[in-house]
Amino acid sequence: MANQRLRALLRWTKWADWAIAAVGFTIIIFVLTFFFDSSSTDGAASSVNLPASDLVDLTLLHNAEDRGALCLDGSLPGYHFQKGFGSGSNNWLLHIEGGGWCNTIESCSTRKTTALGSSNFMERQVSFSGILSSDPSQNPDFFSWNKVKIRYCDGASFAGRPESEFKNGTNLFFRGQLIWEALMDELLSVGMSNAKQAFLTGCSAGGLAAVIHCDDFRERLPQHATVKCLADASFFLDDTTMDNIKRSMVPHFQGVAKSLDRNCLSRMGNSRCLFPREFIKNIRTPVFIVNPAYDFWQIRNILVPDVSDPQGYWQTCRLNIHSCNPNQLEILKGFRNSLLNALSEFQQKNEAGMFVNSCYIHCQTWMAETWHSPSSPRINSKTIAESVGDWYFNRGAVKLIDCPYPCNPTCYNMDFTRH
Repeated sequence: MANQRLRALLRWTKWADWAIAAVGFTIIIFVLTFFFDSSSTDGAASSVNLPASDLVDLTLLHNAEDRGALCLDGSLPGYHFQKGFGSGSNNWLLHIEGGGWCNTIESCSTRKTTALGSSNFMERQVSFSGILSSDPSQNPDFFSWNKVKIRYCDGASFAGRPESEFKNGTNLFFRGQLIWEALMDELLSVGMSNAKQAFLTGCSAGGLAAVIHCDDFRERLPQHATVKCLADASFFLDDTTMDNIKRSMVPHFQGVAKSLDRNCLSRMGNSRCLFPREFIKNIRTPVFIVNPAYDFWQIRNILVPDVSDPQGYWQTCRLNIHSCNPNQLEILKGFRNSLLNALSEFQQKNEAGMFVNSCYIHCQTWMAETWHSPSSPRINSKTIAESVGDWYFNRGAVKLIDCPYPCNPTCYNMDFTRH
């Protein structure tokens, strides 16, 4: 089962086909858009060979067509819902799957022939594991909650706007914001309006969606409810040296700027407010950041992509962090330092939570193997699940930052030489 889930992660590792400098993490937002040729990190493969009781059916969003809330290809968006029980009957956990962005007609057109752009290609059943699991041994704090896995099919973290659609017959629907609004209304109508506790979470581009919509999620729920958000492997870095024209492409392409934080827009402008480092400053709802300091996707595709290494100097290091030489590890340490610097202001917020481990992986909340198991990564002897639970339920402050690689023997490091 672990191997099947890990294979799903490999779909994120297709390398970009355009030239990029060795310090390429300064153009993160553009490489992010090339996720369109991969599957969600939340694991299309994870439904294989599982008992029927562990599978959750796909529900297409009701009234979506009437509201114009459509996937890239015009199909109905979908979600998987598992009803809560016992003490969790009035608590809700939502998880938005990842899948990157598309920022051109070509990339969005390609995406709409996959599950990341059309419900016609979505699995009709998926497994719920990790933070979505109903097994208390795997998910000790949230196992009994109402749980929803939101399928990602708009290509812009549920922030696109229809007024940005092309009028030249390309038949691409930029309706992410409408999908978000219709989905919230539907979930509120089936019980979320009575929520006592609610938790909006997501992985990668889905985690970006979770923080973009975090305050809106809070406002839609009862005032007395405890509402918080979590972003997993979503803290993508920006850099002030990036060309302004290129950096502004994505916010304008699907009209995303209108969904971004207004305070950030007035202070920084469109081009930087897509990055968590900037807009997270203005989020009023408590947020928890789960992030590997050595995110394998960013290292393999952004920091040292294949096209920047024609001599193959980084080849073995990219496949397995244990194969990196001292000079390479020093560069990876610099990458880690950039992440920690970007997180430093967020870390000072009283209600903020953090779990930044020194593992070579990408997205850790949706798999039992990394969320909460005997072999899960730990900081100060706590798993991610235990740390998130302590923070959510105010059992203690949680701002955990791991020591640099290779100090943590509990890390779940990806090894691409085995695939």
